Amino acid sequence: MPTDTPHGPAEPGRSDEPDRPAGASGPADRARLLCDVRALAAETPAERGGAVWRLDEPGRQLDSNLVHLPPGRRVDTHAEPDLDVLLLGVDGSGVLDTPDGPVPLAPGSLVWLPHGSTRALTAGERGLAYLTVHRRRPGMQIRTRPGG
Repeated sequence: MPTDTPHGPAEPGRSDEPDRPAGASGPADRARLLCDVRALAAETPAERGGAVWRLDEPGRQLDSNLVHLPPGRRVDTHAEPDLDVLLLGVDGSGVLDTPDGPVPLAPGSLVWLPHGSTRALTAGERGLAYLTVHRRRPGMQIRTRPGG
């Protein structure tokens, strides 16, 4: 069974930035529609894996990804040591494996994954599309050495 990362594989030459819906552009300090995750998930070819959409708004405090796992694909067991994550099932089905047992995922399933928790994901026979939301990781910063 092929394995993916939590955010899916990188595909050379592919843009992860779909066209924005009407009304999706504008200043960062105004509420606006970003996308229709159900429509994006429904339009994603079954065999395509990885991030279908990413939040890329300037000045944001959150990160979010719409991820698609093709049928039968798996994200191996991993833990996020620093961030709590919300995972929302959008399309298809799958199973979230936790130390407490399997958790079935379907559209509308909302799961809280506290930092440090261990989990794995397996897509069902139609694949699985899910949205993740978590606090934004600080970017790398290049600093001058003290005294240098």
